[in-house]
Amino acid sequence: MESVTSAPAGASKERCELRSHCLVLGTPGADEEAPQNAPSNFSQSSTSEIMRRSQGGSNAPSFPLRRPLEALIPDRVAMGEVNFSSRRTVSSSSKRRIPHDRRNESWMCSRNVNWGFSCCLMLTVVNLLVGVEGQQPQLGGSWQLMIQNAGIASSHTAITRFGHAVLLDRRSSGPSQMDLTAAQCTSIGGNGNNSGAVDCTAHSVLLVPEGLVLRALIIRTDPGLSSGQFGPNGTLIQTGGMASKQVRFFTPCPPGGGCDWDERASPTLQADREFSTNQLLPDGRLIIVGGKNQPNVEFFPSNGEGLVALPFLADSRNTVGDSLYPVVHLLPDGNLFIMIGTASIVYNWVNNTVVKTLPNITGEPRTYPFAGSSVMLPLTEGTNYAVADVLVCGGADFRAAQNPSGQFPASDSCGKIRVTDPNPVWVMETMPFRRCMGDMVLLPTRNVLIINGAQKGAQGFTSAFDPALNPVLYEPNAPQGLRFTMLSPSATPRMYPSTANLLPDGRVMVAGSSPHFNYTFLVGQTFTDGNYPTDLSVEAFSPPYLGGSLTVLKPSFITVPTNITYGQSFVLTVTVDAPVVGNIFLSLLSAPFTTHSFSQGQRILAIGSTIPIMISNKLYQIASIAPPSRNVAPPGYYMLFAVNQGVPSVGAWVQLSD
Repeated sequence: MESVTSAPAGASKERCELRSHCLVLGTPGADEEAPQNAPSNFSQSSTSEIMRRSQGGSNAPSFPLRRPLEALIPDRVAMGEVNFSSRRTVSSSSKRRIPHDRRNESWMCSRNVNWGFSCCLMLTVVNLLVGVEGQQPQLGGSWQLMIQNAGIASSHTAITRFGHAVLLDRRSSGPSQMDLTAAQCTSIGGNGNNSGAVDCTAHSVLLVPEGLVLRALIIRTDPGLSSGQFGPNGTLIQTGGMASKQVRFFTPCPPGGGCDWDERASPTLQADREFSTNQLLPDGRLIIVGGKNQPNVEFFPSNGEGLVALPFLADSRNTVGDSLYPVVHLLPDGNLFIMIGTASIVYNWVNNTVVKTLPNITGEPRTYPFAGSSVMLPLTEGTNYAVADVLVCGGADFRAAQNPSGQFPASDSCGKIRVTDPNPVWVMETMPFRRCMGDMVLLPTRNVLIINGAQKGAQGFTSAFDPALNPVLYEPNAPQGLRFTMLSPSATPRMYPSTANLLPDGRVMVAGSSPHFNYTFLVGQTFTDGNYPTDLSVEAFSPPYLGGSLTVLKPSFITVPTNITYGQSFVLTVTVDAPVVGNIFLSLLSAPFTTHSFSQGQRILAIGSTIPIMISNKLYQIASIAPPSRNVAPPGYYMLFAVNQGVPSVGAWVQLSD
């Protein structure tokens, strides 16, 4: 898109003209009619709505693309389908694919339903992306290499309140490629292949995305198979690992600082923890749930409480998986959703009671080593933050963990359950292709990115096959059957274990993949039958909303608070190059600790906002109210994004507290 010109003030109807990739708004001709059923909220839909692709034909991609191009037209059932060559609606009986070469055609829109600018933008991007008849359509999103060699293959990743990435991997994996000084050498503990060896390499690094600066961090205990979470003050609290009671602290620092890991002799956990899950609670403590041979929970700090038996963890484990890396979400009523395998409960951690036993999800088991992933979908101000939907996608055949050589296909399903309903049920959907070991990342647009993993096998060393290279976008508010969009593939397999984390600039950082017990690079060898190499690179995936043609819609914060208080109002200002049509939405996202296909503590709140008020040229003021309680959003640091027409700003870090 080369230019965007606003319509004359007061025009009730306008048309979109697509001329050489330029978008112009003007009044319709006498032979044109405005669509009568354009949805009034279309300007609020995410930009990804315009990134769809058609399916079928001799030049169709070999992978499935679930949503047809005709679905680009909003509310198409009510409107009829659009024939671009004649600019009129046609009935379903004369349904046809939209021509790929109609870049110079026009289609008028109705501005008086807050739809004109969005539909014009939509059609412009459609024409830009669909391409010429006979060519394979281009997929949305793009990949960038951040670091070719980060020194370690990160199996545990977290983003601090300064936007820096903390990367961690097992010490037992052997020497890394990030050297330490002689004075920093230590021996490797544990009972692995490298036990007792002197190690002069780092197993944790700090990556500063601005400038792509790497700095070695010193970690002397083994964080492999550990869990973690940021505390209310922004300190990363990292627990357990390789049958350990260790608690590690990382207090972030600004660029140029010398912050490092703090590994204390005390306090420690009460039980050895590996494969556990942490969740920040409303009271500011962590709950550590399950793990290998630990069908219980504990709190950190404990405040004098001992281990609390949770029979569900023992009852739900199986002969392969135990209660490993359970899915845990803090619900808006303060209870916890906990899932193991296919079973799940609502758990009251205050009085140690099971509030509700939920129905089993259909299909394959979903937690380690069966490698599904999960998010809780946005809690919204419109429902007073009281409605909680949990989404679980992917998984592995039960036989895959017992017999990796069988290369059993992974799950192709997602299940969604409204946990807060009186009688919750799972609603199942089919992904564009099978995936295990995927990571699910909540985006500022309130959609979900599903990325990384494999299409066969399960979690574990050399146990997965056929990399899932294409990310998939899931839009929870789209009609069922039209919620998945295939995106541009990576050239790098991200197998076991890899990570994906949202950056403040809206990109998703991807790291890791070390599917052998020791670092194994397989230089000059063919990658087959699960024999994939250790990968030390760090990449960033840019979702479609970061497309260059959309920068005119991107808000930029001018003033934003650094602290917000529960239930209290606050005001911010943003600039936007193009005239704002409709609302600018605000999303509040936590920074999780990501490992083994689950982002512990990941959370998004769709907070309310007023209609933007223009206070000067391109400058808008927006008012909002912080989340109402600690149950809805535990205290801590969050990324605040302003989202205009599906295009997010760079996130601003705010601290939420009493």
